[in-house]
Amino acid sequence: MRGIFQFYASSIGKKFVMALTGLLLLGFLIGHLVGNLLIFAGPSALNEYARWLTERPALIWSARVGLLAIFLLHLGTAVLLVRSNKKARPVRYRVNDCLEASMASRSMWLSGLTVAAYLVYHLLHTTFGVIDPDAFHVHTKDGLHDVYTMLVKGFQDPLIVASYLLALVILGLHLSHGISSFFQSTGLKHPRSEKLIQNAGHLLTAVLIGGFLAIPLSVVFGIVKLPVGGN
Repeated sequence: MRGIFQFYASSIGKKFVMALTGLLLLGFLIGHLVGNLLIFAGPSALNEYARWLTERPALIWSARVGLLAIFLLHLGTAVLLVRSNKKARPVRYRVNDCLEASMASRSMWLSGLTVAAYLVYHLLHTTFGVIDPDAFHVHTKDGLHDVYTMLVKGFQDPLIVASYLLALVILGLHLSHGISSFFQSTGLKHPRSEKLIQNAGHLLTAVLIGGFLAIPLSVVFGIVKLPVGGN
């Protein structure tokens, strides 16, 4: 156990933890997107998926607690790395060596905090029903929580859509650099494969963000609608 703490205390250890927790969070995003895309299969498919989850409270709460721990570890480690980097370089260089860095890499801490803030908002909206309680407490005729109606009604609100789109753009910036950083932090990055890794990271980011964007935009443009006779 002592060896684990000593490893974490090092810069390499923190970067490895950042990479590992980032990978786990990326896996969650992929799974979350797959579930959300059921909205295109209609109300029954999405609501049945929601019921399948709610009927397994042990699975749901284990996942929630685990994800919260991973997220806090990721965020906390990022803060420690920023602080250690500032201590290692108390005086700024006269020539800004960040000019060649991408905007995504220079703003990782800011984009991470922004995504964290939006995550709280997202949970208040879709998990706890604080943002739009009327839509959240709607149920189907079978007594299911009507997740489909909640999402469609939510994305009929321009402010909710705007906040969602902005958060996704920032998340995209975070992911585009984070995926590349994973290979560097784990020692899997090689000069010969650097361009390939960057392109693969950008492609995966585009697919993920595009998938999430498709949901609110499909509501805005009338592709996904409330069921006839629905709430």
